Amino acid sequence: MSATSGPAHSAPFPTRLAAAIRARRTPACVGLDPRREALPACLGAADTHDPATLARIFTTFCQGVIDVVAPLVPIVKPQLACFEALGPHGMTALADTIAHARARGLLVLADGKRGDIGSTAEAYADGWLAGPWACDALTVNPYLGLDSIQPFVKTAAARHAGIFVLVKTSNPGSKDFQDLDSNGSPLHEHVAAGVEHMAADTLPPDGRYGLVGAVVGATWPRQLDTLRAAMPHTWILVPGFGKQGGRASDVQGAFDPEGLGALVVSARDVIFAHARPEMNAGLAPEQWQSAVERACHDMIDRIAADTPAGRLRD
Repeated sequence: MSATSGPAHSAPFPTRLAAAIRARRTPACVGLDPRREALPACLGAADTHDPATLARIFTTFCQGVIDVVAPLVPIVKPQLACFEALGPHGMTALADTIAHARARGLLVLADGKRGDIGSTAEAYADGWLAGPWACDALTVNPYLGLDSIQPFVKTAAARHAGIFVLVKTSNPGSKDFQDLDSNGSPLHEHVAAGVEHMAADTLPPDGRYGLVGAVVGATWPRQLDTLRAAMPHTWILVPGFGKQGGRASDVQGAFDPEGLGALVVSARDVIFAHARPEMNAGLAPEQWQSAVERACHDMIDRIAADTPAGRLRD
């Protein structure tokens, strides 16, 4: 399927994202990272290693999370690796999860960190943004150079989709390469300059942010401040909130004064809230969705209290 075949989304991704954030009054994004060993015991994942059975459990779990968070957040981010690990059965579970998220009115950001050159990049872009998956956005790895990102930009523009390019990732080892000096600046700042150029070139008529976004971890608040200033037309996806150590106060620099411009991601702290005593207090094992709901509200409230996103509630 080519980038131009089939109906595109109804409006440019930056416009749809801003509208969804305003409608939910929060920039919180819930990651869908199902892991066998972390799922609620009542789902029975610990009792099997069969991929088909686990895939059905993953579907039940992810759809259960979606049912809870759909009224609360604008977007979910399925981690493709968690589903790919189960082979064909896992991909069916992913398809069912994406379809359920769409049916509940959520935007879907596929977290696959795809990246390649030429026709292979075009195939990735067509598959995830224009083809059978047709997600609203996709994470992209820029290591192969800016020309490797262009096929994703072209397809995203044709489909009214978006991409988020890895700039400064949340893991401690990101400094091994991303912080290396290159002509007097860290390498990640050069990547940011390229991302900002593509974002500015893809502005929708009614918006300040382009369809090309950046990934900058919540665990690097100083760099987050610097990169927001360097990328004024770029949506910033901020992973690392919660379990990885990022606090709400650490991500405040990602936002514009109106509380837009950023998406803050939490996965494990929300979806596995049944394992957090403060969120699971008083609940029976089969009430794990109530723990998810509590944790999602807690995340939303912390972001609102400590960042400009609180202005979305005015």
